[in-house]
Amino acid sequence: MDQYFVPVSIGIPVYNGERYLEESLESFLAQTFREFELIICDNASTDRTSKICGSFAARDARIRYVRNPTNVGAAANYRLAFELSHGKYFKWATYDDICAPEFVARCVGVLDTNPTVALAYTRTKLIDAEGQVYQEYQDDLDLGDSRPSERFVGLLERLKLCNALYGLIRADVLRRTALLASFIASDVPLLAELALYGKFHEVQEFLFFRRIHAAAGSSIPQEDLVMEFYDPKRKGTIPFTECRHFGAHVRSVSRAPLGMAERLRLVRILWRLGLNNRAKLAREISWGARRMLWKLRNG
Repeated sequence: MDQYFVPVSIGIPVYNGERYLEESLESFLAQTFREFELIICDNASTDRTSKICGSFAARDARIRYVRNPTNVGAAANYRLAFELSHGKYFKWATYDDICAPEFVARCVGVLDTNPTVALAYTRTKLIDAEGQVYQEYQDDLDLGDSRPSERFVGLLERLKLCNALYGLIRADVLRRTALLASFIASDVPLLAELALYGKFHEVQEFLFFRRIHAAAGSSIPQEDLVMEFYDPKRKGTIPFTECRHFGAHVRSVSRAPLGMAERLRLVRILWRLGLNNRAKLAREISWGARRMLWKLRNG
């Protein structure tokens, strides 16, 4: 049993975030909604991150600082931030993005008043490395349909940047999912799975500022480096991204508490998704088989 309860938990996974971390943390200490815990999970940083986190934890009792002895990869660190939380609602945050002071309050208001909403997020402005706004981004993920199958399809059809993942999520719903898996773009199947459990609500205010810069995980250009970012143990392995995404969707549908009619609709949706992506799936399977044969022949 949890030792204590708070309405909101905010988890910040970080690795070598000294350039932007202080600004991000200050944006949470400035929130108008004050009843939260903030958990910083440091993935064995080698820069000033540890010093910055220690200073903020000493300054505010709501902040807990946890340092991993080794770099366990971004996905495992994200999972740890949630596993250590106690709140009714949970938010992942990054070391480089910024939230306006009203962000948490607006999202809490949505979840408190509408039990059918699983995730509440605000509109997004994209900022550059220097913090200058260069785009008002259209997430278009206000998924208000009562049918899980419609929300699932809507998510996959509209999703581009996964800004909604940094909204506020019902912790009891998130706990039923696979969380963030250790493969490329695993935030996509996670959001799709969340859509099976409840509606997504977009707060019509620009309260989230997503920083796009060269050092961000989303900006890593090479696939093998992205794999290492998610999980260092998978460095040099075949990503199988399409296969992993499809398998994650199948498992999500099998896990979700759905009526028979909705489950059948989703099976048909997955069948069409597999057919539409069959060329990509076949290429990945073929490449994996060739590589395995090569390893067997060459010891």
